[in-house]
Amino acid sequence: MAYPLITNCPVCSKQLKITKLQCTHCQTTIENEFELSKFSALSQEQLHFIEIFLKSRGNIKEVEKELGVSYPTVRGKLDDIISSLGYSTNKKVEIDKKKVVMMLEKGEISAEEAISILKEES
Repeated sequence: MAYPLITNCPVCSKQLKITKLQCTHCQTTIENEFELSKFSALSQEQLHFIEIFLKSRGNIKEVEKELGVSYPTVRGKLDDIISSLGYSTNKKVEIDKKKVVMMLEKGEISAEEAISILKEES
């Protein structure tokens, strides 16, 4: 039985290093110091969100529907993941007001969501 990979020490909470790999077929063992992917530090919930986001091809409206959450919640989860991967989310993103109005007209977002998006700019 395989267990999920743990990335932090259960004693001191510091990041663990992978030092041994073994083939289950021929039993070949390789020992060295291996790096973990940035994604290995994400929680199961964050990985699930990324899976839905990719499956939806980045369409936030589809992510909203699948998760049953609002646009600001999707953006918040996305910002949280970006931060967890070590990238800054402090950059002020210029909001295309025409795009927000078009999304509102098409029914892709609600009036409340449009207001929330436009308020983020200020």
